[in-house]
This record gives sequence, C-alpha cells and structure tokens, in this order.
Amino acid sequence: MKKFIAAACVVVVLFFMGYYAYYHMGIYIDLDPDAPVTTFMKTDEDTIYMERDGNYEAFEIRGVNMGVGIPGEWATDYAIDKETYLRWFQYIQDMGANTIRVYTILHDDFYNAFYEYNTAREAAGEEPLWLIHGVWVNDYVQNSHRDAYDDEFLQTFINDCKTVVDILHGEKNFSLGRGLGSGSYRKDVSQWVIGYILGVEWEDVTVAYTNEKYPERNSYTGTYMYTTEDATPFEAMLAQVGDSIIEYETTRYKEQRLIAFSNWPTTDPFLYPEVITNFFLKCAQVDVEHIKTTDAFLSGQFASYHVYPYYPDYMNYVLNPVEIVSETPLWTGGGNDPSPAAGTAGGTPYEEAMTGDVAEDYYDRDGRENTYYAYLKMLNNHHTIPVVISEYGVSTGRGMAQRDINTGRNQGHMTEQEQGQAIIDCYEDIMDAGSAGSCVFTWQDEWFKRTWNTMANVDLDNTPYWSDYQTNEQYFGLLTFDPGEKESVCYVDGDPSEWKEEDIVLSDSSGSLSMKYDEKFLYFYVEGDFDPESDILYIPIDTTQKTGSTYCENYDISFERACDFVICIDGRENSRVVVQERYEVLRAMFMHETDDMDAYLNVPDADTPVFQNIDLMLQTATPLLTGNWEASAETYETGALRYGNANPEADSFDSLADYMFTGNGVEIRIPWQLLNFGNPSEMMIHDDYYENYGVELIPIDEMYVGFAVNKDTDSRIAMESFALEGWGKTVTYHERLKESYYMLKDYWAGL
Repeated sequence: MKKFIAAACVVVVLFFMGYYAYYHMGIYIDLDPDAPVTTFMKTDEDTIYMERDGNYEAFEIRGVNMGVGIPGEWATDYAIDKETYLRWFQYIQDMGANTIRVYTILHDDFYNAFYEYNTAREAAGEEPLWLIHGVWVNDYVQNSHRDAYDDEFLQTFINDCKTVVDILHGEKNFSLGRGLGSGSYRKDVSQWVIGYILGVEWEDVTVAYTNEKYPERNSYTGTYMYTTEDATPFEAMLAQVGDSIIEYETTRYKEQRLIAFSNWPTTDPFLYPEVITNFFLKCAQVDVEHIKTTDAFLSGQFASYHVYPYYPDYMNYVLNPVEIVSETPLWTGGGNDPSPAAGTAGGTPYEEAMTGDVAEDYYDRDGRENTYYAYLKMLNNHHTIPVVISEYGVSTGRGMAQRDINTGRNQGHMTEQEQGQAIIDCYEDIMDAGSAGSCVFTWQDEWFKRTWNTMANVDLDNTPYWSDYQTNEQYFGLLTFDPGEKESVCYVDGDPSEWKEEDIVLSDSSGSLSMKYDEKFLYFYVEGDFDPESDILYIPIDTTQKTGSTYCENYDISFERACDFVICIDGRENSRVVVQERYEVLRAMFMHETDDMDAYLNVPDADTPVFQNIDLMLQTATPLLTGNWEASAETYETGALRYGNANPEADSFDSLADYMFTGNGVEIRIPWQLLNFGNPSEMMIHDDYYENYGVELIPIDEMYVGFAVNKDTDSRIAMESFALEGWGKTVTYHERLKESYYMLKDYWAGL
C-alpha cells in the first residue's frame, strides 16, 4: 500500500511538473520534425494574399484597432468581459471591417469570445473576423537607460513573442500585468490570425543609442530572416526577434503567418532637409528593407506604419520651406539638402521616394494639396513589400493638440460627423497611395488616456474615473461612453424639460440659475425675462479661495465674491469662458513656449481684475511654417463656446456643442478641465500655481455661482453655493456608436 501511495505521488508530481513545463514555461518536444509547415497568408511586392479553397486571393486588411480600456478601469485591469467582446465583434463586422488588431496579450475572455464568435460565424457559412496580434515592448524599458540588446529589452521581447504564439494556439497558462488578470488559454484561435506586428512606436533615442553603442552588431543571419549589408544594429535586433517568432511557431506548431515590425514617422527610413531634421530632433531611422526573408519563410513580410495627417507633417515643411527672420536663407527648397543631423545614420533621402512631379506628389484625387497622401506615396514607393497603415484616425475630443493645415483633419476638436469624413478621406488616401491595408485607430474611447498638452493639468493617477473632454487622446473611438447608466443627466438641446425645481441654485425676480453634473460636464440652465439671442448673460464662478477678483475689467462687472471664471453668453458667435489671469494654467505652464518668458518672474496679483481667454497649446512646429523663431508654439482659444444641439438623438446633433437657447433661457455644458478641475471624481481643483511652482491639486466641496443679464456696473452680482460631492471610483456610463461609425459603415458598404 505504501509503495502504491508513493508511486501515485510520484505520478502526480510528474504530471504537475510536466503540466507546468508545457503550459507555463513553453517547454515541448517536437515529436514530428518532418511534418509539413503550412501557411494561409502570403505576400508579393505590394499585395497580401489569403488562401481560400486552395487558391490565394488578394486580401485587403480593412481593420480596426482595439484597446482594453473601459470607464472606471485601467487598461491593465483587463476589465472587458466576454459578452462585451462578442457584442463589439459583431458591431465591427457589421461596419464592414474584416480585421481587428490588438497590441498586446489580453485576458483569456478576449480569446474565448473570439473563438466563440468565429466558430458561430463559420458554422453559419459567414466570413470570420481576422486578427492581427501585436507584441508589446514596455514603455518603461524603452524610456530608460536600456538599449535594445539589454536582456530586459531583447530577451523579454523574444519571450513575449513565444508567449503570444502559445496563447493563440491555446497552449498557455499566463498571469497578466499587475496580477489583476490571469488566463488559462485553451482556445486555439490561430486559424484566424493573419499575422503579427512586433514592437511599438520606437523611441528614436533608444534606436540611436543602440546603434551608437553596438556598431559591430549590424548584421544577423537566421533560418528565416537575415539582414542586408546596410542594416543598423537596431534593425539586426528586429531581424533576430522576427526570426525567433517564426522559428518557434514553425517548430512547435508547424505554421507560419505574416510578420511586420511596428514603425512611425519619428523613425521612418527617410532623411529630410537639415532644418526639419534638427527641429524635430529626428535622430534615427528604422528601415525594414534591410531585413530580408529566406525561402524557408513561406508566408510573407509587410511594412507597418502608424501615420496620422497632422504630426509630424514632414512633407508640409518640405513643400513650404521657410527663411529665418534675418532674411538669411535657412533652407530655400529646390535642391533640398538631405544631410542629416549629427547622430542620424542609414537613412534614404526623401526625394528618392518621390515621383519627381510636384503635382503628382502633393495633390490627391480631388486636387487638394495633401501632404498626408504625399507621405503615404513615399512609403509605398520606398518599400518592396506591402505597406499597411496600421494606425490612422482623428479624435472627437473637445481639446485639440495638433492641426492638419492642408485638409483640416485635426488631432481633436472635430465633430463625430467630421471624424467620419476624415477617416474616409484618410482611407482613400491610404488606398490611392498603393497600400495593402489599414487599421482605424480606434474602436472605443478610453477615459484613462492622456495627451501632451493637457497632462500637466490633471491627476494622472485617477484619469479612468472621469471623461476628460479636453484631452483629445480619450476620444479616437468609433464607439463612445456617455455618462449615465442609460442616458446622461442632461442634454444641451434647447429642451428644458429635464430641469427640475430641485436643480435651482439661486433665483430672483429676473430669473433662475440651475445646475447639475456628471462624469463629463458641469451643466447650467438659466431662464428668465430675457432674450438669449440679443441679451448678454454673465455667469461668474468662484472655485478657489486662493485667488480671484470681485471685479472683471473685461466686461466691467462686479461680483459679491472673488471669482475665478466668467461664462459670457453673447449670441451664437461670441460666447466664451474667461479665467482670471492668476488662475490661467497656460500662462503658468507654457509661457516660455508661447512668449519666451518665465511665468514665475512676473507673477500676476492674486486679486488681479484682468481675465484672459482660455487657450490651449497646439502646434509646436510653428517656426517651420512662419519663419518666426522667437516663439516655438501656437495656441488656440479652447474657452470659446460653440452653439448647437448636443443631443445625440437630434437630427442636427453637434457633438462639440457647448450651449443652446431654449426660448427664454440657455442650457450650457462645460467640461471639467476647462474650469481647472484636475480630478472631479474627488472634486480636486488646481491650487495657486505660483505658490507651488506648477499644478498641485486641492479639494473643494462647493463652488459659488451667480448670473446677470446685461449687467450694469452699479451693483454686484449675487452668488450662491453649489455643493460638490464627487463620485469616487464608481462611474456610470452607457455605450453609444458615434455618427462616424455609421458613416464609415455606409462608405465601406458602397465599395
């Protein structure tokens, strides 16, 4: 009996050791090394092909990128459930897309849903949804002292490639992220995976550092991939990673699929005129033309790029060269000096990828000057493998971070209808340029995201818990999340029926002011004996006791309390929010860029009566367009308010509308950040910048508001308290497909 128990224990231990070795460590024995290797994807110099019924047919990747964020959750929480994925897959395929792209390993709910969805599709005789899977490189590794050959970079990259392969074949146990998600990956979805995009948007300094540190490691020869004599050490590293993932999947699973390496304009393969190179600090190139494949690789390689219309629009500066203020030519165009800045190596002069005909280079099918199209043509002309634009899109956020000067496809401040048209226009440019496919960025809005021109203004540890309409990066989705479980607490649409008596904050003989709020906006409703079309309405707001003025010299009006903001509704074309100069965040954080001055050397008085328009940082490449080298940035007035109907159910829906008249009143919605809230979920606002040398947050539990119409200067505007409680980490939201979704659906259906 004892021998039996001992033997049983040994068997159990061996079983668990084998189980762990196979599913956790990826250890396996190739029991059939001579088995044939298969692939259902191939490429030639410009086209991707898919095997269908024994024949290879041209396949256009018509994809959508999918993130992992939902309101109230970080991406690393992996909080999207199986039912949500199943619903989203159906929406995406109904829209006309045939592919989704994910960036990294997800929770097993994603793969289980993908398996279930495609199995049902094929059982019904319908086309499945295809998948391009990414392999992520940690941001903290890239933005550190590590080079690309450091074990934490290279070996982790290779290990993650193998993990992705095992997961897609349903042969892996894995724990994700911070331990909040884990998975037993048992569904083999590999039959629907068309390829991999390895890596991320490379940090140019990491590429340059690697190339400088290891000049001797500029070649790699593997079974499936090798480098040419022109390769850089960073490109040799990529070839090694690509060869490793192909070898692993070929040996263990006897399958191969498409391979691409992520890239973007910052590390594109081109050399630009010196002024552009120096201004954008373009110090590195990555060129996959230096990575070739052997006959043992049966599938194919494509070039993957993230390309947006607005930044960095190198070709706009090529087309419009400038001279410095002194009249001394800095770069006059014509011959175009392609010499790189110090540290740049291995690039191709951009002219070699141009056709040589300006009209053909820079003008699209509609005859528009279109440098986005020109850049896409350059990429396709340069490469001898298919090009896929794996990210493109525009944002419906209220805030804007860059402007596309040629076609108006901006990074933010676009309506949902404008987003839809911009995506369609980008898609046409991509395909007209000869690309083999594309992926829209992105499927869903993500509240946790941040943007360079607003990230200093908010609490980055709590971004998932409110919808920051001023941060454009949160609104690239075709599907959005509006506050409220089924509908929002208020819609600015000219219908005041949702406003109740309990919403009134103050009233007098002239009218009343009501307020409410949710995870995205503060709402105001003023009604009374006035004509909103012709009369001027003032709403003073006091949030912080640190600063503020009882007088606004801009409008020559006075208040009972020292106020920080004034909302001025002056017809349909001249309304705005203004801020007391001491409380102007742009001045405190970006005055060096906007005025070449130190904001902290000449500080406004705490009670200054000067109120400023609220501006937001925009372009950073202004000198290259204007020749004015004294200012390095451009701003725009984000405090300007827009008239329109903000109800998604309205035929005249304008997603950027801030206010609308109701007959004898006006409804207004103001995004939290516009009033210097850095974390409204906990009612945290900006402290005095000049006491803290920047943005620090303090809590408040009330704000004071008032209103007046055509105010004379003889009396002060009365003000009352409005309580603020916040909502913590408990958010409410409901899904809504944007107008852009339906526009893209109709467009793709017509192709």
